[in-house]
Amino acid sequence: MKRSGTADLPLHYGKVPPWLYERMSALGLSIIEVILMDYGKDEVLRRLADPFWFQSFGAVMGMDWHSSGITTSVMGALKRSINPNSKSLGLYICGGKGKFSKDTPSELLQIADQTGLNGHELVKASKLSAKVDNTAIQDGYQLYLHNFILTDNGSWSVVQQGMHESDGTARRYHWHSENIKSFIEEPHTGINGISRGKILNLTDADASENRKGILDISHTDSIDVMKDFSRLILPAHHDVQASDVDLKRLGALLYVTREQQPQNFEDLLMLEGVGPRTMQSLALVSEVIHGAPSRFTDPARFSFAHGGKDGHPFPVPTKTYDESINILRKGIEKSKLGNSDKLNTLNKLHQIVAATEKDFTPDFDIQQVIEEERQNSFRFGGKTVFGDAKPPENPKPIQLSLF
Repeated sequence: MKRSGTADLPLHYGKVPPWLYERMSALGLSIIEVILMDYGKDEVLRRLADPFWFQSFGAVMGMDWHSSGITTSVMGALKRSINPNSKSLGLYICGGKGKFSKDTPSELLQIADQTGLNGHELVKASKLSAKVDNTAIQDGYQLYLHNFILTDNGSWSVVQQGMHESDGTARRYHWHSENIKSFIEEPHTGINGISRGKILNLTDADASENRKGILDISHTDSIDVMKDFSRLILPAHHDVQASDVDLKRLGALLYVTREQQPQNFEDLLMLEGVGPRTMQSLALVSEVIHGAPSRFTDPARFSFAHGGKDGHPFPVPTKTYDESINILRKGIEKSKLGNSDKLNTLNKLHQIVAATEKDFTPDFDIQQVIEEERQNSFRFGGKTVFGDAKPPENPKPIQLSLF
């Protein structure tokens, strides 16, 4: 069993505006395509089965960095953009929120008919994963979302989420077929949510004797099952604070993308002409694609790519967002034709930022960075669910020197 981590997920309601949902679908598809091209289908499933990566992935797409809404919106956007291309990608997404989760079995059987996979086994896996998280683990969370992601070679992941009505929090559960030896004994890759101490967990290895001979067990102490999890605590506050991010990593990224110029790095000449603001976004997008698992412990940092729909840490810069999508799409198309220079350049950008971190000492005010983004949001087509960003009465010039 791979235990990826836990996180507190405050419940957020409301719909994602169409202008963001369209961009999420486009950027999500592009990121998944690059991962498929560079690392393969199984790596896509592994990423989706990692709670920390998933939260960072949602943040880089402009969703509220800490909320439960990331799960619903990211999976909905991916299903919308990936499924029309499933035959070429070899990747399928089933299920969804509420009533759409009930469509999962029929969707899996239809995919099985197209691919020759064992549909009944896939349906069994889907139902068992939901049954385990809703019944075998009685932690106070009622499932309301179930997504089953599979490849044409039969591997799969599950992302599902439950709501705790009494305290307004959510818990996200991740499964991955690569790690499963048993559906009823420690099957998860990770569980996201508030640690509540004593819960009923019949999937714990220590419960094997209890499982034998009985169908309905009502008590077991499984507090130890949570001890091996690293904990990602997502706070209730919506604003991004210094304590929410790794300042050394964020500072190094801002230094490279704002202070340096592409011509100073031979490997980045393919990005000549790309402005500092877009470079900042591309560096975080590239990290989501190429970063090691250890780099996703602070999902809030990835909100500095494209902001957040509620204006935290700043409005979504739609012009920058579109430029990021266009650069990725052009890189993907050229790579399909045998020219992968632009996509390789994005990887180099991530490597340069990571290398800069080694000797970097953060000495900047994160609130100054956020305020600068907000001051200049109107220049980059800033939008929130409340409307378009307006220019300040006395706009300041774009400030590049922070260090």
